[in-house]
This record gives sequence, C-alpha cells and structure tokens, in this order.
Amino acid sequence: MAYDDSRFRGEPGFREEPDFRSGGVPEDAPTLGVSNQSVYTPGAYPVSPDYSVPPTESTLGLGRRGTPSPAQLDDVFDDPEHGEPGRDRMAVHALWEMVLLLATASLLYLLRDARPDALRGAELESLFLGIAELGLVAVAVGLTLRAGAVNLAVGPIAYASSLFFADNSDRGLLMTASITALIALGVGVVIAVLVVGFHVPGWAASLGVALALMAWIADQSNETVVNGAYDPHDKALWWLIGVAVIAVGGAALGLIRPLRRSVGRFRPVHDPARRRGGGAASIAGLSIAGSALLAAAAGVLTALDVREIATTENGMAAAGLAMSGLALGAALLGGTSAYGRRGGVFGTMLAATAIVLLFHYSTAEDWNIAPLAVAGVAIAIGLVVTRLVETFGRPRTSAETVDEDAWVPPSSVTGPAPDEDWSPASRTSGWTSQLPARTTDDGWGVEERWGTR
Repeated sequence: MAYDDSRFRGEPGFREEPDFRSGGVPEDAPTLGVSNQSVYTPGAYPVSPDYSVPPTESTLGLGRRGTPSPAQLDDVFDDPEHGEPGRDRMAVHALWEMVLLLATASLLYLLRDARPDALRGAELESLFLGIAELGLVAVAVGLTLRAGAVNLAVGPIAYASSLFFADNSDRGLLMTASITALIALGVGVVIAVLVVGFHVPGWAASLGVALALMAWIADQSNETVVNGAYDPHDKALWWLIGVAVIAVGGAALGLIRPLRRSVGRFRPVHDPARRRGGGAASIAGLSIAGSALLAAAAGVLTALDVREIATTENGMAAAGLAMSGLALGAALLGGTSAYGRRGGVFGTMLAATAIVLLFHYSTAEDWNIAPLAVAGVAIAIGLVVTRLVETFGRPRTSAETVDEDAWVPPSSVTGPAPDEDWSPASRTSGWTSQLPARTTDDGWGVEERWGTR
C-alpha cells in the first residue's frame, strides 16, 4: 500500500504533507529571512556573496604554518626541510673581524715596542711558522665546526704526527710525510665512523680518540728530525701565505649558498639525536677526515720547525690538549658558530695570529702565560661570539610564521563584529542557509506533525 494512495484522501485524520522530493520549497514555508535571490539547486549549497569564505583561508583567521616558496628556498642556508627563508647576514662577521684586526694590530705594536728583534730575522721567521702551524689546526677545527661535528682530537693528532715524522725522517721527506698523512687519515676515519655511523656528538667521539692518542704520546721517547732534512725557515713567509690562502679561500667558498647549505646540513635541528640523512652524514665524515689531514700537515711542519720533539713528564700530551683548545678558541673567536654552518672569512686567521702574537709578547714581557689558560679564555670569549653570530646572523624574515598550536586572541578572528556590519536589512535579506532543503526521506517534517491530533 503506497503512502499517497487516493483511497485515504478525505478520511478523518488524514493530512496532506508537502512534497519536498523535487527540491522545491512551498510558498507558505517559513524562510527565516532567506533572500529571494538565493535559489537552491539540487546537489549544491547556496552561499551568499556577503559571507563567502576563500578556500585557502580559515574562517577563524588562524592560518597555517608558513611554508617557504621555491624562490625563497633558493636563499636558504640549510636543507629545505628545516631551512629559514632568506640569506645569512654577514654584517656581524665583518664588524667582528674588524675588531679582531684592531686587536691583532695592537698586539703587533706592543710586541714591536717590547722587543723589536722579535719582528726581524730568525725570530720573525719563527713567528710566521707559529702562525701557520696554529692556523692549520684552527682551520681543521673550523671545518668540522661548520659541518656540525667538531673534532677535538686535532691537537693530539698533530703532535702524534710530529713524533712519528721525526722518528722516521731518515726515510725521506715525501715518503715519511705521506705515511704520516695516511695514518692520520685513518684516525680521522675512525672518528667519522663513530660520529656519522652511530650519529653521536662529534666532541664526545673525538675526545675519546684524543685521550687514546695522548696515552700513546706519553709512552714515547724524545725524537729528533734527521740532519739535512728540509728547513722551512727560509720559506716561512710562503708557508704563512699558503695557510692563509687555504683558510680564507675555504671560508670564501663557504659564502656560496649551495655549498654552505650542504656543509652545514649535519647541524642538529629539533631533536639533535635525529639522523640528518646520508648526504649530511657523508659531508660531515669527509670534513672530519679532512681535519685529520690538516692536523697531520701542521704536525709535520712543527717537527721541521722545532727539529726536536720532547715528551718528558707528559709535556707533549698536555701540549696536544692545549693545541686542541687553542685551535678551538681561534675558530670560535674567528666567528665560526659552535652550532655549525655559520662563519666569517678572515676571522680564523686573524684570531690565530692574535693568539701567537700574544704568546710572543708574553715571552718578551716575561709573563709566562700558560697555553691552557689562553685556550680557556679564548673558548669562553668565542662562545660569546657564537651567541652574537647566531643572534645577528640569522636570516631576516619578512613576516613571522603563525604557530598552529598558539592561542589567538578574539581580536584577531576575522569576520564582522556583531554590532559593526550587521544592519536590519541584512538580518532580513542577507542571511543564506548553508544547508540544503529538507526532504521527506531524511527529515521529520514540519513541527505541526507532532502536534496533538
């Protein structure tokens, strides 16, 4: 029996309901102020142009976390997943390097005033070689700092290389230096495997290797370079220029956006224990291995400079630790960030020069300053410089991103206020229902349906 059977029409209690299945609305149905201009179409929801919402914006105005555009990612000095749109600001490095230049010039003036002979003849050549030796180790530390995996074993590697080279110097300069470099490279590979293979902090892995090298150094005897071996004093200035070219040239290459971004990808973000990917691990491993080679070169140059390597009373073991501290202090003083990636151009060489001049000046004044004390002060000041670099060297963004979890005050909610844009006309004709018309299949009819019969 169908519901609309004509046999029941006109019977008591029978009431004829309007048919909503066609999508139409009875003329006598309440409209709740719906405008006659808004016509419902089956399958579509009528939306008034006065209250339309763009599909890309939230009706509450909360927004989404900003995502850098492809054009912005071209300027990011980090990997695109965690990068900051914009370029690193280099003004802070330029200003700080000017301060370092003034400090170096002041120490040079004080040294000339205290001992004029220190800037002439053999003493000047020893000064050049000392700057070159510390500069090589400082560049090695700076490289690993930029890669986000600092190598603290560069000092012991340098002094162990000095001992090994001096002990085997009778086999020829090129052969002994090559074997020394290969052994140092093996030590660097061990540190790299620990750091990138297990994704552990570089300072912890390299410190463990440094302690092992210091124990080996303490068990060695005094070694002397064979007579007739190459003497670098005649070419001391060229050695200094060569090291300066390596330091400044490498830092200048770090200004190239893709290279700087690639070298610093091992820098931790968010969770520091989270792996940074195969590319970042490979570059960090190569940086650690390269730092070992630079330290070995510094050790060979030191052996050729001083000719005799003494190890009595753990002197060389302590000197190895002091060399690591001085190199780390020079790199941090030069403006290389302790967090990785960021760094200047001339800062590392200027800081290394200032430290060597300070030692020569203290000798001229009979101050007898301990290298470990200078290293500690240099690291402390360098950490302050790191804070300055990270604060004023970050990219300047044009707009702050909105945190999805942040609470937004009511004043930031978009849309008209209750008493601002509403008018009596809009209350009667401006409101459009966001719901389709009800049908007999899914609705309950008009309210009179449940009235008393």
